[in-house]
Amino acid sequence: MKVLIVLTSHDELGTTGKKTGFWLEELAAPYYTFKDAGAEIVLASPKGGRPPLDPKSNEPDFKTDATRRFEADADANAQLANTVRLDSVSQDAFDTVFYPGGHGPLWDLAEDTHSIALIEAFIAAGKPVALVCHAPGVLRHVQTAEGAPLVQGKQVTGFTNTEEEGVGLTEVVPFLVEDMLKAAGGSYSKGPDWGSYVVSDGLLITGQNPASSAEAAEVLVERLASATKA
Repeated sequence: MKVLIVLTSHDELGTTGKKTGFWLEELAAPYYTFKDAGAEIVLASPKGGRPPLDPKSNEPDFKTDATRRFEADADANAQLANTVRLDSVSQDAFDTVFYPGGHGPLWDLAEDTHSIALIEAFIAAGKPVALVCHAPGVLRHVQTAEGAPLVQGKQVTGFTNTEEEGVGLTEVVPFLVEDMLKAAGGSYSKGPDWGSYVVSDGLLITGQNPASSAEAAEVLVERLASATKA
């Protein structure tokens, strides 16, 4: 099993002067779900090299067993420091792709032509795609082979409007994930704010928030395992 994890390269939180990036738990928990399942993992980002970490995600209140394990893992940190450029990877080298969130992806990955084409290629090849928290926002311009929005008619979830309101960034982000998924024709559903909630529909797996990251990765591993048996 070979897994591609795509991280943001964007570090500016709109015009606030504050920093953003990827959310550590949303990388760390899936990383070890995949690693402990025996997967080979490749980290990629639009610019390559070390992607920006949302500093808030590393505050004491947001640390988890997975984030602490990641911070103490020299191999994992070496991988993070040297992500490959997104335009250098192809779906045919991987079994699946996973997108962690953080606010960064709303600015770069949602508009990145390489990311859009990559997701479309994974879907066309019959390979599952999983995205968590803000990362479902990167599906904004992704289309089916027929030219329809990928999420149209699909069961999906992602960071809720009320969760965005809870972190005070409703007026800062370029778009709201919940609103975008609904506008694109997705059949959007959600669980309680900040609780784990994962939706799976065909090849598409989406998680609502940071608490959903491990479950989304587990669903993805199960999907790959069942596909292998079949």
